[in-house]
Amino acid sequence: MPGVCSPGPDQQRVDDLQPDNIRARLRSALAGALKARDTSTVSALRTTLSSIGNAEAVDPGPTRLARTSSAHFAGAVAGVGAGEAERRRLTEADVAAIVRAEAAEREAAATEYERGGHAEEAARLRRGTRGLLAAVDGECGP
Repeated sequence: MPGVCSPGPDQQRVDDLQPDNIRARLRSALAGALKARDTSTVSALRTTLSSIGNAEAVDPGPTRLARTSSAHFAGAVAGVGAGEAERRRLTEADVAAIVRAEAAEREAAATEYERGGHAEEAARLRRGTRGLLAAVDGECGP
């Protein structure tokens, strides 16, 4: 997709400097898709980045009442970062598997749309999937 994957100079983050970082390529492609107003690809990339973020979330475990709670909010904890939990660290293989699963899910949905007579919606999903896979395969790197 020409023009969709080109990042601007202000869109690189410190943790995205590795060219083989899938998330960096997805963010870069998202910036390009937003500029190109490619709504199909924007939708696919945002959904996939959200899925990756969800996979990094940890189970909060049983709810515990904090000993140092706020006088203003019930159950709140005091101190900067006191309520934060460290996120899971996903390998690049984990991230790639999530991206492939999202692509497969979108393809299955497109097939269902076609069966239901909604070829235009199926085509939109497939355009987004192509943009997503192009970003992850490195066809549009930073």
